[in-house]
Amino acid sequence: MFKKAGLIAAIAAAGAMTTSVAQAETWRFALEEVDGSVQDAYAEEFKKRIEEKSNGNITVEIYPYGTLGTSSQLTELVQQDAIQLAFASPGHLASVIPETGVFTLHFLFSDDNQVNEQVLGSSKAIDMLQEAYNEQNLELLGVIPEGWMVWTADRQIQTPEDMEGFKIRTMTSPILVESYRAYGANPTPMPYSEVYSGLQLQQIDGQVNPVFAIEEMSFYEVQDYMIEAKQAQFITTLVAAQDFYNNLPEDQQQMVDEVTDGLRSYIFEKQDQFNEERLNTIKENSDIQVSTLTDEQRDAFREKSMSVRDTFIEQAGERGKQILETLQQDIEAAEKEKSGS
Repeated sequence: MFKKAGLIAAIAAAGAMTTSVAQAETWRFALEEVDGSVQDAYAEEFKKRIEEKSNGNITVEIYPYGTLGTSSQLTELVQQDAIQLAFASPGHLASVIPETGVFTLHFLFSDDNQVNEQVLGSSKAIDMLQEAYNEQNLELLGVIPEGWMVWTADRQIQTPEDMEGFKIRTMTSPILVESYRAYGANPTPMPYSEVYSGLQLQQIDGQVNPVFAIEEMSFYEVQDYMIEAKQAQFITTLVAAQDFYNNLPEDQQQMVDEVTDGLRSYIFEKQDQFNEERLNTIKENSDIQVSTLTDEQRDAFREKSMSVRDTFIEQAGERGKQILETLQQDIEAAEKEKSGS
């Protein structure tokens, strides 16, 4: 188990700067995923663009998952200004910022990713979320999708009844836990690094992640079925320490904003590519049965999931309710605009 003091000491030993000028020259960026992941691709492109735009005056150092601690610990390190940047997924962050649980609600987003890209880049709901992040000394720099969440299991799952008593690994988000309870499952939070062994030792019956993560962590090796229900996207957020961001010179703030805005389309395309390639790899290297739920089958899960929205509003309060309603309205408007109706 990582200790906070040890983590901060390790960062210092790795070359933490001692002057404010030096700190501005090296930005530490921590990931919740390993090398070769969607987050790694985003971070590498962020590093490239920042270093180019700063004419080499800023260096971005990338720390893959496990280098500095767990997901929750990475967020704490950002809050303490020990590192400058990190990914912070709602799957764990909702315990601290309940409003982020909106991204873990099932059947909220459009089946059309172009609609989702438009909404995540323009919705007023993101401005409301910024207020919640600021209250935790965090600056929300971007909302980043990583693909549809897919179930892997030791059994075929086609109906909520198939999930009765199913021990599924989830992140610690209260909304994620409630979502799977609504299906009759037994949600079991577990650190990402322990999921493979948990499946192998039958401590859990299945798990949920984007396809690229299922491949890179080899979860498919110890599962028999992979089921796509398009119930939710895996969405993470990019955060900076609020003090760090606010103290940047205006030109550097503008540079960060321009780079993160420009990376929105890049990462939508990249995650599509990653997930398609990794699905092919899984099919080529295993006999796991891959299936997609029909619209009728999805509707049965959708109906069960609706009660969880009331739970979200109870936990996230009035601001959370406004965020949810704004996203629903924006998604509906974007779908109508795209269909021409």
